[in-house]
Amino acid sequence: MFLNTASPRRSFSIPININLHGARRRQTRSQRGEGRGPQGARSQMPTSSVGEERAILLGFTMMAFSVLMFFVVGITTVKPYIDSCWEEASCVLPQTHILEEWVDCRGVSTVPCLTVTVSVTGSNESAFLQFDEDSVFLPNECFYLPKCQLDRKGLQDEVQKVKKWVDGHLKNSSMCFSDQKGHPHHVILNRKYTLRRALFGLLWPCLMLAGGSLLVGLVKLTQCLARLSTDVRSYSRGGRRTLKYTQGKMYKLLRRSSMQSTL
Repeated sequence: MFLNTASPRRSFSIPININLHGARRRQTRSQRGEGRGPQGARSQMPTSSVGEERAILLGFTMMAFSVLMFFVVGITTVKPYIDSCWEEASCVLPQTHILEEWVDCRGVSTVPCLTVTVSVTGSNESAFLQFDEDSVFLPNECFYLPKCQLDRKGLQDEVQKVKKWVDGHLKNSSMCFSDQKGHPHHVILNRKYTLRRALFGLLWPCLMLAGGSLLVGLVKLTQCLARLSTDVRSYSRGGRRTLKYTQGKMYKLLRRSSMQSTL
């Protein structure tokens, strides 16, 4: 009676539902398996963050600017120091003189010119004393030129003060720098391009280059360590899975052998 009263729809509903549930389970399993495949491995791979990319860009920018600074410092400081042939010498100041004809100052006004003649010890020649290397290339032989201004009395007073200070060192020997081959008729009081200045100019490009290289190296090292850690984790997980699989297989073999022995 129970079998006859059952409706045909209800009898076929159970296997249909089972098939649908089984299909859904198989679909979800296949999706999980695909997630564990190469796409899942790619998703687990560490990707460089925005901060790391910006740090690398900053490092390369610092290195590029350091190269540009090396170029500028090499032209303005290192090359003049290498080409400089000024050597230490001892000079005696015999006389100072203010020229009657004033020198043109940038087309704005005229200024008085103070000339200083010295004699270099070890040679019988006299030379004009200049302040530094750049003053040697000026068209006049002036040791001191005041700043351009229209007050003639103020210009005369300023030059007279410098002349009195120089006259206090007359007939006294002092250190100077001479270049007998390149500039035999000129002597300078101070060297502008020295080894200390060249090294100080090269210090900042070296620090910037080292900082940029260190920044890029640290970021690359961090990325390599992150990749290495992910590889170690994946290898350890794979080893555990194979260990569990071998343990289960050995357990099945032992169970089969025990069953056969009992039979």
